[in-house]
Amino acid sequence: MRLWRGLGEVPADWKRSAVIVGTFDGVHRGHQRLLHQAREHADRLGLPLVAVTFDPPLGLVAGTLDPPVVLTGAEYRAGLLAQHGVDAVCVLEATPDLAALPSRDLAHRILVDGVPAAVALLAEEDDDGVVFDLAAVHALGKEHDFSVVGLAASSGPEAVTAAQVRSLVLAGDVAGAHTALGRPHRVEGVVVHGAARGRELLGFPTANLDCPPRSAVPADGVYAGWLLRLDTPPEGTEARWPAAVSVGTNPTFDGQVRTVEAYALDRDDLELYGLPMAVEFTHHIRPMLRFDSIDELIEAMQRDVDRCRELLAGR
Repeated sequence: MRLWRGLGEVPADWKRSAVIVGTFDGVHRGHQRLLHQAREHADRLGLPLVAVTFDPPLGLVAGTLDPPVVLTGAEYRAGLLAQHGVDAVCVLEATPDLAALPSRDLAHRILVDGVPAAVALLAEEDDDGVVFDLAAVHALGKEHDFSVVGLAASSGPEAVTAAQVRSLVLAGDVAGAHTALGRPHRVEGVVVHGAARGRELLGFPTANLDCPPRSAVPADGVYAGWLLRLDTPPEGTEARWPAAVSVGTNPTFDGQVRTVEAYALDRDDLELYGLPMAVEFTHHIRPMLRFDSIDELIEAMQRDVDRCRELLAGR
């Protein structure tokens, strides 16, 4: 899969393509249906399939994204798009000027001046702020010799939108989000130094993730999930561990800063500071609670770890 950051990185000799345009935040099951349709069109015409996406979502820049959080960063989203049949991904930086462009001008910039389109594949409805006037794009296509195909997402009870997934995540319903996405929801970040209570006081050393602003972090609570390295680890080194994950402000210690901390089950030998990592959320264990003593907190954490070990065994 080729990844271009901006239309200026598209090779001058890139052949005319089937081009699908949208934010695709989450690459959820609804998006996957659109991508499957797009892949079929591209194969039928013998064309490469290029996805043009926006980072952050155009709706976030325009102030229309609700809830205003992002499910997938650009690189993770590009990898997911590749998993669902895309040959190349072009990530456009979302700016207020870009968000304000009329349909025809935005389509011209992408499909004529940017990725040369033989066919433009556009969702009839988009849930992230990218809505094209299909009639205007059809007229543009006649002028510049490309066709336009409207793609229909699922409707009715099976319909999935990024807004629905964001709401599930923010409510802590990571199981519901898993169903809508077809995989666990993840957050990414760099491991930074925290208060070191997990290692020095509680006996559960944690990786403290510094997540990008507007990341869709689940509601405060304790979760089962997975801790993953996003770099290329040394040969023979593990890169994925079952984990107990805490999201919140550590109320027992009167914390003020909301954190995402992951304890790799039964591991106290990991040195992860400074590494890019991800946490995948599979099960909600309990809400965040304030305990009257450190001993009570440690007992609760042990129960949490036991429950996480049980849920993640064999996965």
